[in-house]
Amino acid sequence: MKNHNTYETVTPTIVGESIEASYSGNNNTSGKDVMSAYHYFPSSVYMVKKPEFLTVARSVSMNYIKEAKKNLKNPDPLYPIVQTGNMFMEAKLSDLSNYIAQTAWNVLQEQGHNMTGLTTFFLEMWCQEHSRFSNQEEHIHGLNSQIVGFYFLDCPKDGNRIIIHDPRPGRKQVNLPEMNMSDATYASTMINFEAEPGTLLFTNSWLPHSFTRNASKTPSRFIHFSLGVMNTTSSAVAPTTPQPTII
Repeated sequence: MKNHNTYETVTPTIVGESIEASYSGNNNTSGKDVMSAYHYFPSSVYMVKKPEFLTVARSVSMNYIKEAKKNLKNPDPLYPIVQTGNMFMEAKLSDLSNYIAQTAWNVLQEQGHNMTGLTTFFLEMWCQEHSRFSNQEEHIHGLNSQIVGFYFLDCPKDGNRIIIHDPRPGRKQVNLPEMNMSDATYASTMINFEAEPGTLLFTNSWLPHSFTRNASKTPSRFIHFSLGVMNTTSSAVAPTTPQPTII
């Protein structure tokens, strides 16, 4: 397992021995063939720090968690997690919700999708509290979900880390051993992120994700959200909140 030190800025040069030192139309006189690499079908993760939402988000989430605990009769000792009800209609979270909805729309647009006449809307938005040894298994989000993400509230040392998994089953089937599992390379099958409070993370809903076990005695907390896409001729209002530029 490795951190999210990116390999996107690394351009590999694949070099092989050439039979002939040069050939027609080739200015390469080194005696080697230099192969160009092209990268398609990426799996992207987007992160932005938004601490201005943190105070209100924590306060609202704690109220929802307290309410959820009232109905939690027999906590599971193997999965000591508390999950709240949906919060996307909560008026106190409207600034955060609008920012998330607009940014999700922007992500899809920047990825090359034709978002003309389409708007993003919340399918789910709820808070999770993971006590010691709690984790979350690898999964994806269906039911027309297009974008999923997290707003991290409390991130203790040795707390849960989010893991993004390779979504290609065929790739996993023929996977070769990694040279160094602490590096993020083309051979990697999963990447983990150590989040900070106030950080928003977005990714496509088809990208599998999970959480490591919380090794801290202090609970980890985050807001998890899932958004779909619908036509703007419906009663939904197109998101208009300012959002970050995707680089």
